[in-house]
Formats: sequence, C-alpha cells, structure tokens
Amino acid sequence: MDKFARQALAEGITSREDIVVTMDSEIFRTLNQHYNRNNHVQPPESLVNVVQESLREFFDAIRLGKDAEPSWKKQIYKVRLMNDVVVRQLVLVNFIHAGGAR
Repeated sequence: MDKFARQALAEGITSREDIVVTMDSEIFRTLNQHYNRNNHVQPPESLVNVVQESLREFFDAIRLGKDAEPSWKKQIYKVRLMNDVVVRQLVLVNFIHAGGAR
C-alpha cells in the first residue's frame, strides 16, 4: 500500500478521488496473490473497494505527512483492512489451505 500511495504522489496525483483500483490493477493483483496465494477462491468484487479505499487512506496519510509518525500504518490497517470481512475471509481460506495451525 505504502509503495503504491507514494507512487501515486510521485505521478502527480493530488486528490484521493483520482485513485481508482480495478481487478486488473497491479495493487489488486499483488494483494490478491498475497492473501489468496493459490487462487483457492475467486476474489469478491467488494475486495476492489477495500483495496481502493485503503490505498486512498495511505495516500492521504502520506500527503499530510503522517508517515513521519511512529506506527502510522497501524491505524489504517486496523480500520480498513484487518476489520474488513472480505480480507478476513481470504486470510482464513489461505490459512486453511496451507494446513491450518500446526
């Protein structure tokens, strides 16, 4: 997220609304591969919105200089990603297919 938000700023994007994520976006493919390593499940369409809003949160935080604060990412992840049902489902599916807790 951090990398893609910084890239958007470097490309001259100034508004969070200009950040649009699709299922074909590099960031979406990267995150889907991370959470759904072997493509065990079809990513839900709502995951695109989760990724887009999360990226926008990172973008705003970096643009406002909040990245200079310790643990600046923690609040974004807690609110946007880790509490989202879609992401929790993908993490659980990956965990189960990896053999669960050993």
